[in-house]
Amino acid sequence: MVDTVNNILSMKVDMVVMRHPNPGAGVFLSKHINASIINAGDGAHEHPTQALVDTYSIREKLGDVAGKNVVIVGDILHSRVALSNIFALQKLGANVQVCGPKTLLPKYIESLGVGVETNLQKALQWCDVANMLRVQNERMDISYFPSTIEYTQQFGLNKKILDSLDKEIVVMHPGPINRGVEITSDVADSKQAIILNQVENGVAIRMAVLYLLASKIDRNDD
Repeated sequence: MVDTVNNILSMKVDMVVMRHPNPGAGVFLSKHINASIINAGDGAHEHPTQALVDTYSIREKLGDVAGKNVVIVGDILHSRVALSNIFALQKLGANVQVCGPKTLLPKYIESLGVGVETNLQKALQWCDVANMLRVQNERMDISYFPSTIEYTQQFGLNKKILDSLDKEIVVMHPGPINRGVEITSDVADSKQAIILNQVENGVAIRMAVLYLLASKIDRNDD
């Protein structure tokens, strides 16, 4: 990490987009270089720009975020997207619930003011928006559930489940998708899914972040 800091200092950069496996890496870097740090994901901690993308996508689809019921389904324990989404959604006035196996729900989760549900059908019936997360196998050092098949049977979203609801919900996924695990292809490619809209919005949102930070740098130079 120190070598990385020294390399960045040598390049005299104004902004750094940083993805790192360790939580807090961006904060560490910010204390050692005079540049704007954009956290592109630090371990299983946070992913702020993805939260901006997701909240904007909800607003684009439903007109507003405030008052909407949003459930985040899947591997909450290892997901940096989940934590950033919780903070962003609550700040914008949404009601947030998490759903997944108890082994993949952090013990502290209720202290964040979110609801907890372990029954997918109930969670989907409650929500306006379902954000389906993939299982973060690369961040697991032990087995958190018996098998992928069992996980899919209990927490995978398929068209039959979607059609059984008495309302139409919006389906999201931060990607990449494990088709057939947390979400089936007929759901991912359905008109209720805004997954490709999220991808498209991701470009604009991150351009906006860079633009705003660059503008701040220019003003400071003046």
